[in-house]
Amino acid sequence: MPEEDLLELKFRLLDGSDMGPFRYSPASTVAMLKERIVAEWPKDKKGGPKSANDIKLINAGKILENNKTVGQCRTPFGELPKGVITMHAVIQMSLMKAKTEKKIDEAPKQNVCTCAIL
Repeated sequence: MPEEDLLELKFRLLDGSDMGPFRYSPASTVAMLKERIVAEWPKDKKGGPKSANDIKLINAGKILENNKTVGQCRTPFGELPKGVITMHAVIQMSLMKAKTEKKIDEAPKQNVCTCAIL
């Protein structure tokens, strides 16, 4: 594939730092992008994704679906045809994991009833 057909993408993390830019073919899927984010996640950042399912990619205000290609998700930017596209990478652990961790972290609550008669 010719170099000029590749798209440059970078991923903005929650703390405002960026990963990339990386070059991708327009035929690359969103799932492939997420796998790359997991592989390239900075070791010094806490709360990183455990798998690609923990990541939500957002471009132009839309959450991207795993089966879509980069070419399908790209929003046309009239004045920036060769610019780097920034996508937001949001880490969101699955709901089941969060519930399990919450149960472990919570101390058992004691039922206490108090009354005051004046």
